[in-house]
Amino acid sequence: MVKAVAVITISDTCFKDHSQDTSGPTLANLARKIYPEANIHTLIIPDEKELIERELKYYCDSNVELVLTTGGTGLAHRDVTPEATKAIIQKEVPALTTAITLESLKKTPMAMLSRSVAGIRDKTLIINFPGSKKAVLECFEVVRPVLSHAIALLQNDQSEVRTIHDSMQFGNTCPHHSNVDTTKVALRARESPFPMLEMSEAWKLVDTIMAQWPEHFEIVSLEDGLGRVVAQRICAMEPMPPFDASVKDGYACISSDGAGVRRVRAALTAGEAPTTPLIAGECARINTGAALPAGADCVVQVEDTKLVSATEDGYTELEVEIMVAPAPRQDVRPIGSDVPMGTVLVNKCDVLDAAQIGMLAGAGYQNVTVRACPRVALMSTGNELQEPSETKLRPAHIRDSNRTMLKTLLREHGYESLDCGIVRDSPELLVGAITTAFRSADVLVCTGGVSMGERDLLKPVLLKDFNATLHFGRVRMKPGKPSTFATCEFEGKTKYIFALPGNPVSAYVCCLLFVIRALRASCGRPADWPRLRVRLAHSVPLDPRPEYARATVRFPPSDDVPTATLLGSQCSSRLLSACGASVLLELPGATDATRQLPAGTTVPALITGRFDIMTS
Repeated sequence: MVKAVAVITISDTCFKDHSQDTSGPTLANLARKIYPEANIHTLIIPDEKELIERELKYYCDSNVELVLTTGGTGLAHRDVTPEATKAIIQKEVPALTTAITLESLKKTPMAMLSRSVAGIRDKTLIINFPGSKKAVLECFEVVRPVLSHAIALLQNDQSEVRTIHDSMQFGNTCPHHSNVDTTKVALRARESPFPMLEMSEAWKLVDTIMAQWPEHFEIVSLEDGLGRVVAQRICAMEPMPPFDASVKDGYACISSDGAGVRRVRAALTAGEAPTTPLIAGECARINTGAALPAGADCVVQVEDTKLVSATEDGYTELEVEIMVAPAPRQDVRPIGSDVPMGTVLVNKCDVLDAAQIGMLAGAGYQNVTVRACPRVALMSTGNELQEPSETKLRPAHIRDSNRTMLKTLLREHGYESLDCGIVRDSPELLVGAITTAFRSADVLVCTGGVSMGERDLLKPVLLKDFNATLHFGRVRMKPGKPSTFATCEFEGKTKYIFALPGNPVSAYVCCLLFVIRALRASCGRPADWPRLRVRLAHSVPLDPRPEYARATVRFPPSDDVPTATLLGSQCSSRLLSACGASVLLELPGATDATRQLPAGTTVPALITGRFDIMTS
């Protein structure tokens, strides 16, 4: 596992104005995508050879596994990054820079003028990249497939080396064997062998099985506890407030003195501990939140007082008149009035919100023990896919949006994930990739390869190569009919697999309805989405299957039912229909009698997104 990556921008211009640096942040983001759990260190330094050497040595000596530099690789007088790198490395890795140059030459002949160096110092891999954002994007993709393997070799991580060997493709061969036969295309099944489940049945299976995920606990900082499930009851260790405090700006008094003139003994502000007790006929000027002095049992607001005398310079009050006789405990917040000592601040199984986190912080807690969430891995399958970072589409290819979208969607709901990349439609490659994912994660979420095409191999691979149990392989829903939920045993642990359709909208909807629901169930949170009733703003045609339509909601000024508007065409490949959606409308399947719902029909809506309150 890579624990730390350093990205160094080497440029006189960027050192003077950090806003000019675009290649450094790009390189850091690329590294973060493949090493999401690593600490990413970033630095901008000028083109000074001794300074470059010093920083490279520092990161190598700090056990940073990978150092990536950008800039200073050209022919200008100040371009000295290669010389500085050569001065501190112990071995060169020339094939890395050769591969970068060959790929760059496909884009521009100017690549011949780059002098990048790659090498190792102790257990650190160092690679020089050019100084432009475009070049960084292109060159990083060249070395990306071998980075983890190279670092694992340097770290002598045999487990990681074995995992990478298992998942890598060498030429046209793959070390993994699969029991799935793809040669007899004409004899493939023409109908799905999996029964069609109703949504209620599918949800019940997900909830029941994921609730059995073993309880694990972890200690996190309060800031990282938002939305997490508390593992144990937490009580107040001290009363809040810990002293009698003033509710208003005014004067601390002795209520038995009644109304009349008082000598101003002291002035007390919040955070100042009173040292002198009051005696009869005295008061103390006091601010909101300040502690009452001994002897005082009430506060008279400043509006109920009148100045009697002061020093000649006007800086100090000497006497004030209390105009209204105070009552005992008037405008005083007693010790423990907000939270008595021993009060339960959060209960076991509470889902932490901002107010509870504030309460815990005020009570002196810095960390909280919470239920650990399953580790999630994301994988896309398909021969037609290429990375979003590739600027030019290859013929008959599309950029993979699913991994980026699902990673963000999971994070929006409080769950992090690992990126396992794109896997081609080959049984052997799928076996290797799934094996790798299982060694890093508890839950695998795949998109693509679950329908009825000849290259839809995910279900056969799970069944024949991993002896998986498919709890369902089809659901009566739109979009997402071929959605699959499976479990299998791998190296003594249960793994959970959600194989979702590859169409982006299907992946989006099914991740909400199945994956996030499953993660909630595994962590002890309420699994089901909250619902509200909405009125359709327009007529909606019905599909034979129940449909989960993406919509926005407007709240009328009156107490009437909110109205919902579908976000355009609900085609499963049209991700625009999910952009800005705050709800999924639960539309019933069409019947002979009902082919569409007229405007004004009331339907249930699952609240899955953030609400920007809109009024009609």
